[in-house]
Amino acid sequence: MSYRLIVPIFLFAFVILGCKSNYHEKRINSQMQKRQYDENLIIANRGLISRDSSKIVGILRARGWDMNVSETGLWYQVLDKGDGPKAQEGQVAELEYKLRLINNKLVYSSDSTGPLRFRISKGGVERGLEEGMLYLSEGDSARFILPPYMAHHLLGDQNKIPPRAIIIYEVRLNSLLN
Repeated sequence: MSYRLIVPIFLFAFVILGCKSNYHEKRINSQMQKRQYDENLIIANRGLISRDSSKIVGILRARGWDMNVSETGLWYQVLDKGDGPKAQEGQVAELEYKLRLINNKLVYSSDSTGPLRFRISKGGVERGLEEGMLYLSEGDSARFILPPYMAHHLLGDQNKIPPRAIIIYEVRLNSLLN
């Protein structure tokens, strides 16, 4: 082979191998940056959840409420027991309610909007309210405290509930329908 042919082939191979190596380096760096970004988001979310939990514990102490907390972070307390059947996923719940912010400001109630009706565990209401129904029987009255991630998240309802709001529901489960 001639020197003129070997040099271009060698340079071409060097460039191709160099680009391939650079591509893998960039890909590894990109994956590392994404992993670090994800870890930072997890740390930030844990911090927000911890801060919200501290606020809720402060509310409980200040108001003398004795509430339970679920594995998902819903705070609940059955105030009065009814004598009806226990709520189950898929049933339609009809309830009277008052929805307040943690400063005790009333934002919505069935007095002004009428009873709330929804199918349990099928969406359409706050995740925490759906979960709370599963602790109740027909005729029960209860109180739920929903941290932001179980209520209206980062944006609020863009009406009366502000962003990242902790909300308090006082409910009476009037009826359950299949």
